[in-house]
Amino acid sequence: MPGKFEYVEKAFPVAAPGEVIIKIKRVGICGTDLHAYKGTQPYFNYPRILGHELSGDIVDANGNDFAEGSPVTIIPYFNCGICIACRNNLPNCCSNIKVCGVHIDGAMTEYLSVPFYSLLQHPGLDYDTLSITEPLAIGAHGVRRANVQPGEFALVVGAGPIGLGAMQFAAIAGATVIALDINDARLEIAKAKFNIPYTINASSDNVQEQLLAITNGDMPTVVIEATGNLQAINKGLMYLAHGGRYVLIGLQKEAMCFSHPEFHKRETTLMSSRNATRKDFEYVISCIEKKLIDPSTYITHRVHFPDLKNAFEEWLSPSNNIIKAMVDFN
Repeated sequence: MPGKFEYVEKAFPVAAPGEVIIKIKRVGICGTDLHAYKGTQPYFNYPRILGHELSGDIVDANGNDFAEGSPVTIIPYFNCGICIACRNNLPNCCSNIKVCGVHIDGAMTEYLSVPFYSLLQHPGLDYDTLSITEPLAIGAHGVRRANVQPGEFALVVGAGPIGLGAMQFAAIAGATVIALDINDARLEIAKAKFNIPYTINASSDNVQEQLLAITNGDMPTVVIEATGNLQAINKGLMYLAHGGRYVLIGLQKEAMCFSHPEFHKRETTLMSSRNATRKDFEYVISCIEKKLIDPSTYITHRVHFPDLKNAFEEWLSPSNNIIKAMVDFN
């Protein structure tokens, strides 16, 4: 149930045909997990074992190609392979999707059985880096959906791990990035650690005026929403240039609402960005290899699995300035 964690005993999993068993080494804590704990995550029912940002070692390859002992992560969106989205090479929005740790039990366990097709292996990447690839891929997919171009101004709303990833990938694509958040500490992190040139506190009375000044009167041609906060989602349209693209990475249970005339006069392109694809994961790894992304910059908190139950509640407080908390199973 929301707001409550319990440790339970589980039997060692049995790998079905086409599955492998992983011994979990790391699990990153995501906004999805925090929203699930608070009871505000859609697509969710209880009880549920959380965790989809994972890394570990294969302990039972079950006749598949990867060697036992290989360190891996997974693409945690298990798709059916037969629906219209899958047939159109969009497994990230499969109509029958089962997201690990959301629709089905996830990685906050010692051993996990996963489909072989979900595995992602890369020599030389440590457990922390393997776990970080998933949230980075979410940001990379959002930027790819936005089709960010060199020379554009891109506003990213939300300076959490997903938003910071989107900022970095938008910058790699050649955009001038603006960060918007209500938390000054996160905005300072965006500027100091992630080299984001412009930051604005969303609580300011003159956000639009600041955006006009930064963009030479044009407003951003791309707005990427990465908070899932309903108020932020509804306000984001007002920060967008005419002819711009508004991309929603953040997810909200309630109905979004904004002025149709404001939407219409901009000839706004509105898009959601759900999950990520193998292409996004591979792009993330390529950027890490090229030193364009430093995964360690994201990890601000660490806890051992037995202490997770006591740590989770305090991570909900903005005063803790968490970017990414990592659960260590070693």
